[in-house]
Amino acid sequence: DYVAWCWKAGGAAVSNTDGTITSQVSANVDAGFSIVKYTGNGTIPSTVAHGLDSAPELIIVKVLNQSYPWNVFSASIGNTKYLKLNEAYAEASNISRWNNTSPTSAVFTIGNDGDVNGNGLNYIAYAFHSVDGYSKIGSYTGTGNASNITVSLGFSPKFLMVKKTNATSAWLIMDAVRNPSSPFNTFLLADGSGAEFIANALTFSYDSTSFTVSNTDGTFNANGGTYIYLAIA
Repeated sequence: DYVAWCWKAGGAAVSNTDGTITSQVSANVDAGFSIVKYTGNGTIPSTVAHGLDSAPELIIVKVLNQSYPWNVFSASIGNTKYLKLNEAYAEASNISRWNNTSPTSAVFTIGNDGDVNGNGLNYIAYAFHSVDGYSKIGSYTGTGNASNITVSLGFSPKFLMVKKTNATSAWLIMDAVRNPSSPFNTFLLADGSGAEFIANALTFSYDSTSFTVSNTDGTFNANGGTYIYLAIA
């Protein structure tokens, strides 16, 4: 059995010179999603156009011709930190990764870090921002107790990815194809190659407007834990 999650961008890429690095961009402005290809120049700072009309809240960057990790920018943790989609580690600090600069409605900024801007290296980036009624990117804080945490979305989530950011914890991926009725309790891990697993207790219930965290396990709801999410209708 297989599952695939597909995002439609804007068709054939077009050249965009709004940044200091020329990028090739396929953007679906209405959906708040774009695919960006660029070649690094190793210069501090550099900017890359993303083709959207709002600042991305989540950017995933991968170098194509070297063995580097999947670097993640999250507006929820700020522009001096990063995560790695292929690793469960907590957020790490590195002001050169995003050059201590948040994305704008036109570009995102990178330093001279090889993970995102090595001279002559080729990169692919996926940029997302929230769209009312369609997608939401945000965060919640865990309580560590049985009191449910409800996150308002304005729609019923069909795809949900959650990551604890202030401690080592997996990237949890849920969807309404494998769990067509509430709750989400069947998980795959972006940072692992293992088979899907099913949680023994109720974890993420969902309805027409929100999802609710109803498990006190630290992966989902540690006291004081910070969690980011990407939810799509």
